Amino acid sequence: MKSLIDILDFTVEELQELIDTANDIIEHPAAYSERCRGKKLATLFFEPSTRTRLSFEAAMYELGGNVIGFSEAASSSAAKGESVADTAKVISCYADIIAMRHPKEGAPLVAAMNASIPVINAGDGGHNHPTQTLADLLTIYREKGGFENLTVGFCGDLKFGRTVHSLINALSRYAGVRVVLISPEELKLPSYVKKDVLAAKGVPYEQTTDLESVMPRLDILYMTRVQRERFFNEEDYLRLKDSYILTPEKLKNAKAELCIMHPLPRVNEISVAVDDDPRACYFKQVLYGKYMRMALILKLLKEAGTL
Repeated sequence: MKSLIDILDFTVEELQELIDTANDIIEHPAAYSERCRGKKLATLFFEPSTRTRLSFEAAMYELGGNVIGFSEAASSSAAKGESVADTAKVISCYADIIAMRHPKEGAPLVAAMNASIPVINAGDGGHNHPTQTLADLLTIYREKGGFENLTVGFCGDLKFGRTVHSLINALSRYAGVRVVLISPEELKLPSYVKKDVLAAKGVPYEQTTDLESVMPRLDILYMTRVQRERFFNEEDYLRLKDSYILTPEKLKNAKAELCIMHPLPRVNEISVAVDDDPRACYFKQVLYGKYMRMALILKLLKEAGTL
């Protein structure tokens, strides 16, 4: 049973297939409006979410399917102590495909090992967020025409940012990609990502605490918020939360064709004054995420033999 737990579950060819399908959906939405008629997506969200959950629901509805599920652990049998494995087995009796967000790393993998239907990881703790990466890849593809020979700057919380970890994993497979890591010392990219992904795949990278010094070289700037929910104490969060705030002033030396991305939600790390800049792509990312989730649902249902 094919599921999506980690972005590396898909080959480069499969990612391109999803991008091609998403682009076709954008061009011919009516052709896809009944593709999932009679099918049900279960959204199992054990952690708060706005964009991801509604994006999955919109994706399924626009394919003609239906959605069941819950949006917080308290409203599920997890509150009674039911295991993730048992939940997956039960939901497999009701739905055709599952999208799961969970605060514990590895929970969607456990669900996939026990479900009899495909499982999509919609975010597990600070570990992975592969469908956000799909949204990111479609954004880059449509803005830049491909992935090769790009200099990508990741700015903000690189330690706990699961979207950053997933996108670095994905981009490391394309030729000529260069990575710039911009963060406070306390929020640097984990050494295992640098060793197992960047160094292992020969991706050149540099680390800095100064965003403006590297800005002129960037093709992509991927901003992230400092996540209060990943900190063990409030003092550290308050000290670091405003480390990097992107303003029009800081973009003065950036490339005219820079692509500014952010997985959202934004707190204050991108000034609203940047929203009108033609280089701001973060709201496009949201829309592209819906199309990529539509393509993903179609692919997994088709491979499961239920479509």
